[in-house]
Amino acid sequence: MYLWQQEDWPHWRFDLGVLAELLARVSRAQGELFGRLADVGLALREQASLAVLTDDVVQTSAIEGEALDVASVRSSVARRLGVDIGAVGAPDRHVEGVVEMVLDATGGCREPLTAVRLFGWQAALFPTGYSGMHPVRVGGWRDDARGPMQVVSGPRGRKVHFEAPPAAGVDDEMRRFLAWANAESGEPALIKSALAHLWFVTVHPFDDGNGRIARAVGDLFLARADGHAQRFYSLSAEIQRCRKAYYEILEQTQKGLLDVTPWLAWFLQTLLQAVQAAHQSVDGVLAKTRFWNRWAGTAFNARQAKLLNRLLDGFEGRLTSGRWARMAACSSDTALRDLAELVQLGVLQRTPEGGRSSAYEIVPPAPDSA
Repeated sequence: MYLWQQEDWPHWRFDLGVLAELLARVSRAQGELFGRLADVGLALREQASLAVLTDDVVQTSAIEGEALDVASVRSSVARRLGVDIGAVGAPDRHVEGVVEMVLDATGGCREPLTAVRLFGWQAALFPTGYSGMHPVRVGGWRDDARGPMQVVSGPRGRKVHFEAPPAAGVDDEMRRFLAWANAESGEPALIKSALAHLWFVTVHPFDDGNGRIARAVGDLFLARADGHAQRFYSLSAEIQRCRKAYYEILEQTQKGLLDVTPWLAWFLQTLLQAVQAAHQSVDGVLAKTRFWNRWAGTAFNARQAKLLNRLLDGFEGRLTSGRWARMAACSSDTALRDLAELVQLGVLQRTPEGGRSSAYEIVPPAPDSA
């Protein structure tokens, strides 16, 4: 039997005593993070939020096996937040839709969660009405024309792990879920976020996009719980890092009883790791700010400024002259001149490993200037 087939569905049970220590640890970690951010300026908080939201949008799609262009996501988030990041490319319609859903969930966390709002999120995820080569019903719940909804544990249907409730009952299921979501139901706020995520996944009301929408629903309740519409940590990014365990705990929970204490413990532990990882994101924002303050009096050309920002935002791989030329859309000679100037200024240095092609990295600040 699945969760929704239990006689007392959906009357969730959990042992708050077992969860109390984890709840306290998450609350302390959130307090430390928000306290740290309170000591920096508005501009730095905006940059930290931009970095986290970009990661959140990219990773919630990556969990489903879909790769979004990070630069496109970042420019879309920045545009909607009103954060200046310089010249940006043309918006990507699909990226815009995912960004719209994530920002509406967190920025509008105090607004009621309604069927119309959920329909809007699903429409934003599939602006063409298609998921891959398959049409998606937009503006209504699923109809299961081809039989019961088989929910799979990851992209490309590798493994069926549970069956969703019949489509005929989805309207009633969602009315009950939304009534609970918008009421003062008595659970601790973080517990409510975890339950909302699980409940939505269990009902699986749409033909596609349920995983991403469930995580957005959970994020809405997290934003309510910590009182910040601005996001400074990403649960989706942490779930992506332990995606296999995420699907395993969902499968175990769906095939269990309505005592969902193990799911709640897993959710809270993952949330704790997400908040702890957020400190690294804040470190990166602060390091970037210190870098530009240090070089405020130096005139860089547009290519140099753009690619230095790429390095500071977490560039992956080796930065060679050939890679510089490709990213800056310039000739190899121009790339070599750009790099030589930055080395001469002391902004960049050659990496120690050497090899056939020299690679470059940012010169770390002196200990007394950190």
